[in-house]
Amino acid sequence: MNNRDSDRQRLFTRRAALLAGGQFSLLTALVGRMYYLQVVESERYQMLAEENRINMRLLPPSRGRVIDRFGVPIAVNEQNYRVLLKAENAPDVSAILDRLSMIIPINAEEKARVLKEIHGRKKFVPVTVREFLDWEDVARLEVNTPDLPGIDIDVGERRFYPNGAVAAHILGYVGTPRPEDLSGDPLLELPGFKVGRSGVERAFDLPLRGRAGASQLEVNAFGRVIRELDRQDGDPGQDVVLTIDMALQQEAMQRLGDEAGSVVVLDVETGGIIVQASTPSFDPNAFTEGLSSAQWRAVADNERAPLRNKAIAGEYAPGSTFKMIVALAALEAGLITPDTSFFCPGYLDLGDGRFHCWRRNGHGRVELNRGISESCDVYFYEVARRVGIDNIALMANRFGLGTKLGLDTPGERAGQIPTKAWKRAVIGQPWVLGETLVAGIGQGFITTTPMQLATMTASMVNGGKAVRPHLARDVVSRGTLAARAPAEYETIGINPKNLKLIIDAMGLVTMSPRGTAYAARIMTPGMSMGGKTGTAQVRRITLSERDRDGGVIKNKDLPWRYRDHALFVGYGPIEAPRYAIAVVVEHGGGGSAVAAPIARDVMTATLKRDPARLAPGANVAGLRAPGSQGS
Repeated sequence: MNNRDSDRQRLFTRRAALLAGGQFSLLTALVGRMYYLQVVESERYQMLAEENRINMRLLPPSRGRVIDRFGVPIAVNEQNYRVLLKAENAPDVSAILDRLSMIIPINAEEKARVLKEIHGRKKFVPVTVREFLDWEDVARLEVNTPDLPGIDIDVGERRFYPNGAVAAHILGYVGTPRPEDLSGDPLLELPGFKVGRSGVERAFDLPLRGRAGASQLEVNAFGRVIRELDRQDGDPGQDVVLTIDMALQQEAMQRLGDEAGSVVVLDVETGGIIVQASTPSFDPNAFTEGLSSAQWRAVADNERAPLRNKAIAGEYAPGSTFKMIVALAALEAGLITPDTSFFCPGYLDLGDGRFHCWRRNGHGRVELNRGISESCDVYFYEVARRVGIDNIALMANRFGLGTKLGLDTPGERAGQIPTKAWKRAVIGQPWVLGETLVAGIGQGFITTTPMQLATMTASMVNGGKAVRPHLARDVVSRGTLAARAPAEYETIGINPKNLKLIIDAMGLVTMSPRGTAYAARIMTPGMSMGGKTGTAQVRRITLSERDRDGGVIKNKDLPWRYRDHALFVGYGPIEAPRYAIAVVVEHGGGGSAVAAPIARDVMTATLKRDPARLAPGANVAGLRAPGSQGS
């Protein structure tokens, strides 16, 4: 072998060694990698494989019910068949929706909504296309499901209000979470999940929601469910028990009828709201299912404001129902006594102005009892002049007027009790004496809500305790419901003798033949009601109108929006007051003719259904409920 062959052999040997070394290194790395994957990372990759095989799905909890004080359900759940679309399984979402619209009606507005929701969510999160399907729709979809990739039929729950419009303003309604509602809680992204939008549904939304469950599903490579491996049911929402009596609520709504107005009934000791009626109303079921633009406009543009909860958000001049406040301010200040009297010729002159009494020919000599029972305006002009607006305002505030009461549902308005400082700050003008006279009969700048008027009355007849109304038996504490503590209301600090003078005078309003509400007294044996009528002007009556032939234009001859408001506040029974009532009928005319009869009928029904009248152990839940027969 020559040198050249030797060199070639050494070169080959080196190359072979290098190749063998490279192969050994590669094999070693491969073995090491396999060991790492199969031994060191085995748990991780096993978990990933399981995640591809197993899906976790949240199970929406059943929303809690809302129940009245006798156990009658007034907000419940029903089965709801709906169509869902999962974008990750749909190759062309728009085309799928077009194909779907040939099976069930889907308009352009609905299609745009679905596309918008899909764009804003993760592709694996299903979006609700249509809800509230009937059996025919479900059957057609089942047949065509193979041609609709990404489309699923789901059975969920929908909120249902069996009494419809009767308690709409109390309960409110539920709706799909808005973007601002999404707080990271995956429960809110579930298709068909609803949150409270107003009323009790909104105020108690968290405890009503409950806690979501979870389902562990085995799926194939295409995402189709093979079987359910495990299920952990969540906790249903808590039931909310209200102080409302639905039978009485329906009675109040029926008595109001086609009028625009409100009725409030309170338990004077506990503050529980027994009735909170507002008319006209709306069907919350329609809001849950979704309104069209035309339907929404018809409701929103109605001049009688069916969406406004007039019981807590309607602000009205209280008229003569405010006179007890003026009288109490004077009695407490020692400016009048029960025997202090003023002469009423039918008007009072102040400078160049003349302030009229509702009785054109006057009441003659009037003291406290007649001033309240016959509602003499001149008497209260004189009393207000002695007391002054600031002292009247202080007394009104003590009884809950001109301030929010702290209700447990949203939407409450504060009303307005003016003072000298308020007018200067808000209007930029000094207070004048004529405005005090007008305030003495509950007109001018003064506005109150029906709930405030009922609270005022309750605090007068319960011994002067500052009652605070509430709708729910329980309160929300850290997202759950906790029992409400027994009512221990602070005293307002009014002399009991003065309160008795006012209450006795209110009793004469209905029980004296000369009282303004004598015709509306309760005739049922063993029952009685005291109160105060009120009529509040919404327009200025000019001197020329008073001097014209025929006098002031009657309410019936005026357009609806220019007619007087009719008011009544009352309590019953007279001997041992347990319930307070306030009635406001917008543009209804006279309080004695319109509001007082409504109050009489509702108070009579309330006293009949008073649990205290029942025998011990009586089944109060079996009392007549809305839509049932019997007394």
